[in-house]
Amino acid sequence: MKRIIVFGRIPNPTFDYYLAARLQAPNMPPYQVVDIRGQETLELDADGAFVIICRYASPTVLRWIEHNEARLSGVGLFLDDDIPAVIAGKDADFLYRLFLWYRALWPLGRLNKHLDIVWASTPHLASRLGEAKAVVLPPVPSRSLWSKADDDVETRDHATREVLIAYHATGVHLEEHRFLQPIVTKVLRERPQARFEVFADRRAAAIWRGLDRVQIREPMPWTEYLADAKARRIDIMLVPLAPSHVNDSRAPTKRIDVARYRAAGVYSDGLAYGSSSDGSELRMPYAINVWCQTIVQLVDDQAMRRRVAVATRRAVLQMTAAADTGLEVFKERQS
Repeated sequence: MKRIIVFGRIPNPTFDYYLAARLQAPNMPPYQVVDIRGQETLELDADGAFVIICRYASPTVLRWIEHNEARLSGVGLFLDDDIPAVIAGKDADFLYRLFLWYRALWPLGRLNKHLDIVWASTPHLASRLGEAKAVVLPPVPSRSLWSKADDDVETRDHATREVLIAYHATGVHLEEHRFLQPIVTKVLRERPQARFEVFADRRAAAIWRGLDRVQIREPMPWTEYLADAKARRIDIMLVPLAPSHVNDSRAPTKRIDVARYRAAGVYSDGLAYGSSSDGSELRMPYAINVWCQTIVQLVDDQAMRRRVAVATRRAVLQMTAAADTGLEVFKERQS
């Protein structure tokens, strides 16, 4: 094996959270990243290359793999979502489900015979992949992705005592929007110093319209989202996960976003973030009254927000510490 080639819709959080830091680890082979969007031809050196498909493939990539099969040292696939469950579920809109079928499921018919290894982001997702015998690859974000050298978790200047609460969702969390709406409505009514921002697509935005002190923002590209956190802070970030097959397979990547904004996170207890008895983070059962009480308490208690924010940053630092291990399969092939 001479090099690694990663194919995907890159830049994206999947590559940054799971692969980038590992590929940059000591003693790893050189690598290059190829964005599959808009690529009609691929002028790449296939001799001795190990290919990683990061979530998505394209017809062009599939043809390139088939044409160069004899020259490649191997092919791997990384998945961080239970994609069949997302497609079969009701939260994702039709166009996104169609996209997932075309870019993630349909290619498997041609890709499977070339695969040497499959990686999955969580043990539960690996179990869902059955005969693939997937190797679990937890998130390992580089420190630069969530922390600056000069930052800390001191709370913002509260001369106006304003407290910003946020929910940054993707387009597959419609149920969580419905869960949070009465919670946020009650918190804002009881705490006039609080305001709320939410990332919501067209369907989810309808849930939030008409509420005072609520800012609805459209989801943004990954690089813009990273830049957004450099310019400001958030006091409290909400990370609910409704009970579902899709969420059972989720990894705790939202914890990284919470750390980047230096916020106090409130998480659903469960497979992704652990139970309420684990550590110093706030993990709540999926119950409206419990979330209301916890958020109000955080709005009122600046010291509590700091403690909770520190706990999340420590957890993310522990995730980052594993990055130096790289990817064992490549070290084995090099030796």
